[in-house]
Amino acid sequence: MDWTSRTRLAGVAGAAALLVAALGGGAGAQSDAAVTLTYSVFNNEANIAIAQGLADAYMAQHPNVTIAVETRPTGSEGDNLVKTRLATGDMADLFTYNSGSLLQALNPTETLVDLAGEPFIENIAESFLPTVAQGEGIFGVPAETAMGGGILYNKRVYADLGLAVPTTWAEFAANNEVIKAAGIAPVGATFADTWTSQLFVLADYYNVQAAIPDFAAQYTANQIKYAEDPATLAGFQHLQEGFEKGWYQEDFGSATFDDGLNLLAAGEIAHYPMLTFALGTIAANNPDSIADIGFFAQPGADADNNGATIWMPAATYIPQTSKNIDAAKDFLAFVASIAGTEAMTAASAPSGPYLIKGASLPADALPAVLDIQKYLDANAAAPALEFLSPVKGPSLEQITVEVGSGLRSAVDGAALYDQDVEKQAKQLGLPGW
Repeated sequence: MDWTSRTRLAGVAGAAALLVAALGGGAGAQSDAAVTLTYSVFNNEANIAIAQGLADAYMAQHPNVTIAVETRPTGSEGDNLVKTRLATGDMADLFTYNSGSLLQALNPTETLVDLAGEPFIENIAESFLPTVAQGEGIFGVPAETAMGGGILYNKRVYADLGLAVPTTWAEFAANNEVIKAAGIAPVGATFADTWTSQLFVLADYYNVQAAIPDFAAQYTANQIKYAEDPATLAGFQHLQEGFEKGWYQEDFGSATFDDGLNLLAAGEIAHYPMLTFALGTIAANNPDSIADIGFFAQPGADADNNGATIWMPAATYIPQTSKNIDAAKDFLAFVASIAGTEAMTAASAPSGPYLIKGASLPADALPAVLDIQKYLDANAAAPALEFLSPVKGPSLEQITVEVGSGLRSAVDGAALYDQDVEKQAKQLGLPGW
């Protein structure tokens, strides 16, 4: 889908408004009448701080506007609350919620305000837009930073061994042999926390999409299988290769997520396939080592098409039942601006890159966060599959543990996952299954 051409429908007339929005202004002329906006966000410390920081910065520029931040639970309780409030017409004027497949369950074309024609949509990184779209509409703006999914690595180990960041899997494998020869475990595996075993498969999605650009659509329509295509099979093969070549540390079957982070910080493992939300834990538990931790995208077959899989942030939306839609749009124009990202940074240290064009991270941002930003700046990033398709089998983490532990081959693991996916897709009532 051509997101750029769609968002340019605002035309030349929107250029001036776009410039104002980029500098921190609103979506359009606003009256001086007093207005109160309610803003519902997830009930956790970071989300509350970011929302309040945005609200305070906006209110400082718009004295006639009051933004009241309210909180709701996370998880299924909060999810049900959002759906109930939308169904009863009682939703706040603005609310933060997931992007990607979970958004589709809200039926956004029927419940949310379409922002596709708003000039501030041009400010948003194109990689984010499919995750807040349905049909021809675009419904939200990123309200947090993104996360990278790929390889956290110890830069000190790399420097000591004279290694360069790999851009192909063959280069990654070669690095691992050098690291292993130096007496260091090349790859951390922490299969006691089974969810951590999935990264070689999930973080490979950029490479899958590079090989099969319409994979998400085919996958959702049951037109392609993991076990039947070399591009989709590769992630499972990487797990098998790690076991067969002895890349994992000795206690990989009993090691936990926290163990993996501590081993990486200590340089006892060189790589840890992981989401970059883990950086905050490393910074808290190993503050003297966090500067040694970098990030690179999981390499694929083609060095000329090397890019990162990105876990997209939640977005802020406007329900169609809001009585203050124009004022709410003006606030979203601020959120989707450089000034908005500066307000977020002031409220909470960024744990990933912003998805607003021209936004910059502070000079003291974690090195690995700056590494992720480079992929976005180069337009070498793709959303993780879960943001593009509702299909994800619940047993993937058990299957990837088996493949990574040498209990099941990559081909058998991928075939078993295809069966797992089929059950889940049928439960969702997806066509073609």
